[in-house]
Amino acid sequence: MMKYTRGTISSVFFLFYLYVLLKVILFKFGSVNLEFLWHQLHWSLNNPEYMDYGLQRANFTPFKTIEGNIAGLSDTHEQVNFIGNIAIFIPCGVFIRLWANRTWGSFLGAASLSFGLSFALECSQLVFSMGSFDVDDLILNGLGGLLGWVLLAPRKGKAFAQV
Repeated sequence: MMKYTRGTISSVFFLFYLYVLLKVILFKFGSVNLEFLWHQLHWSLNNPEYMDYGLQRANFTPFKTIEGNIAGLSDTHEQVNFIGNIAIFIPCGVFIRLWANRTWGSFLGAASLSFGLSFALECSQLVFSMGSFDVDDLILNGLGGLLGWVLLAPRKGKAFAQV
């Protein structure tokens, strides 16, 4: 019988988590279809005006969307956008804490991986013409990753001991 380590099991769950991220962020809860992604990539490369259009409607102003989310928290869509962008990256921080080591288990590692993964997904929305880039999504996703990291922090005031 094969022996599974904590790292192996958490790696399998992390791959599943990445699948869920793709499903939610790129495919908007639809089925993950790699053939469709390949088609979208070719289509976007052959029609660069759509990527240009995506850049024109992208939000590069920090806190612009967040401000709108907070102002409209009585609207369900605004609640889902605001809370969902944080919540969907909490597992990222949890995984980083589970893989804790000097580099990636640190607060800085949690911030780097959360923001990096979010940035890759935001950019892929532009490249595949499947959504819009929003810097506030990066902020909220990164906050979610850090929140997940803090949630698994050792108790008794040692949450930032690895910074």
